[in-house]
Amino acid sequence: MNADFAPIDAARAAEFAARLLAWFEHEGRKDLPWQRDPTPYRVWVSEIMLQQTQVATVISYFEAFTGRFPDVGSLAAAPMDEVLHLWSGLGYYARARHLQRAAKTVVARHAGRFPGTLEEVMSLPGIGRSTAGAILALSSGERHPILDGNVKRVLTRQFGVEGYPGDPRVEQRLWSLAEACTPRERVAEYTQAIMDLGATVCTRARPACLLCPVAAECVALREGRQAELPSPRPKTRRPQREAWVVIAVRAGGELLLERRPPQGIWGGLLGLPEFPTREHALQWSHERLTGAQAVESAEPLRHAFSHFELEMKPLIVRCTDAGAGLRDDDRYLWYDPHDPPRLGVPKPVAALIRAVAGREKK
Repeated sequence: MNADFAPIDAARAAEFAARLLAWFEHEGRKDLPWQRDPTPYRVWVSEIMLQQTQVATVISYFEAFTGRFPDVGSLAAAPMDEVLHLWSGLGYYARARHLQRAAKTVVARHAGRFPGTLEEVMSLPGIGRSTAGAILALSSGERHPILDGNVKRVLTRQFGVEGYPGDPRVEQRLWSLAEACTPRERVAEYTQAIMDLGATVCTRARPACLLCPVAAECVALREGRQAELPSPRPKTRRPQREAWVVIAVRAGGELLLERRPPQGIWGGLLGLPEFPTREHALQWSHERLTGAQAVESAEPLRHAFSHFELEMKPLIVRCTDAGAGLRDDDRYLWYDPHDPPRLGVPKPVAALIRAVAGREKK
């Protein structure tokens, strides 16, 4: 990587924006659910859901979520269990917890009106500079540059920026380019256009360069480096972890679930009692469950988090009920997989529940 970046060519940045806006008029996405009534609240919810998640996946979740919580007040007043239930399957559950915390803050500090300055929006839980800029640009047309993953990829390839985008120095260069390219007018259209270009044309793998409106000046295309830029994260081996989970089943087919701590992985959701070893899981089962009978192992399930991989090893324990040690503990509840309550359950746990419920019916 060069020691210093070259000065930004303002005329080229302006031409880049003009070509992108012309392309957006004919090819951009204009009928996504959050575009039909782009209030700050609806744009905010969509931007949080779209972090780490594809548009096609988000659409149904967004419609269900905003159907139940049409404004910031209804979200702030909702039980967290219901918020997490409507988020179940989207992953990265801290987003949902931050979303409701932010809604409560908007109600308490701003009388339920979404704040209108970049600094105020950035002060809300779970909202960084790029997300705050996108909310204000898309809902109000205010001029704020954005730098999400799609935009980083577009700018990196277009201007030939070397180095991992997560490196502070490289990221600062990308922010400078984002600022230079963001026009003074039609900001909402430009913001949507550059996100659309990254999502539909300048994709991570096999970008459609022949369809790109800014291909003529693209450094990566000219040098045949589309697969090299953006530079990848420096390789580190993701740690491997394992956990033994107890799937306690009683006669009616209900399964025992445990509420996880509010912070950490799957914070606040319902999971399965989890232990570091098989011996710990067996000891807990015999001490805490009434009438624990035959124990059998089930197929392990692997799940990749952003920073580690988890192998969940299930032990199915048939029992008559929770033991005395659990009856007065509100962390635990019996969960009917055939008539599930509206509670948040992580996707891997839901997969284990379905697998066991299917076995029990046979």
